[in-house]
Amino acid sequence: MATSAKIISTESMNIENDTTDQIEIIYEDEFIVAINKEAGLLVHRSWLDKGETRFAMQLTRDAVGCHVFPVHRLDKPTSGVLLFAKSPNVARSLTEAFTEHKVTKQYLAVVRGFMPEQGVVDYALSFKPDAIADKFADLDKPAQEAVTHWQSLAQIELTFAVSKKHDTTRYSLVRLTPETGRKHQLRRHMRHIFHHIVGDTSHGDGRHNRFFRSQYSCERMLLHAQSLALSHPVTGKPLLLEAGLDEQWMNVLEAFDWVESAEVSSL
Repeated sequence: MATSAKIISTESMNIENDTTDQIEIIYEDEFIVAINKEAGLLVHRSWLDKGETRFAMQLTRDAVGCHVFPVHRLDKPTSGVLLFAKSPNVARSLTEAFTEHKVTKQYLAVVRGFMPEQGVVDYALSFKPDAIADKFADLDKPAQEAVTHWQSLAQIELTFAVSKKHDTTRYSLVRLTPETGRKHQLRRHMRHIFHHIVGDTSHGDGRHNRFFRSQYSCERMLLHAQSLALSHPVTGKPLLLEAGLDEQWMNVLEAFDWVESAEVSSL
């Protein structure tokens, strides 16, 4: 039987630093489990973050009591819906669904500037290797097709001069729906059209990041995987997985009166 929206605790065995890790499970049945990944949590172990000790895959495994298999990924600073399979066969089925664009992903983001009501970014992305993880990768890969649709949900103009060029500062709340799943696609696409995602320290604008840290105590990137819509890999029934927003996100939404605008859209 499916379950939803529960918090599972796994006790740390470190005597010197006795802490309780919590993972929010938003859906679980005998075949799959979906969590609301917190910002800053790696999906699995990586050579890029040797000092990290907490990983979504291990926390989920400990919470549900069985091995889990990742079928897609979220960047470390991105929060939201993260789906795992409980068996290799189901994992293969889900991976194929993602590859064949049979899964609809919707993200929320806060970006600099006023964005038009809706539009699409169709801009191929070149391969950006990680110094360690992609040490032996082919560096001559051609740019890969990448397509992102956006919908502007709300806008605000603040009487703060974040940039010396303007007396006010503008921001938009947007829903991003990627057709493809390239590395850092949403972050790079928003940068390409000069609407950087707030809090993005790799592809964003440091002035706006610092402004949100000082004015709204927002230390994270404001990109959240809000929902996944797909067919269940075993039953075939429609499945909509939704992940709520954390405190820092809610603080910004409340300050800008954007709470209702951020609600999950009907898919």
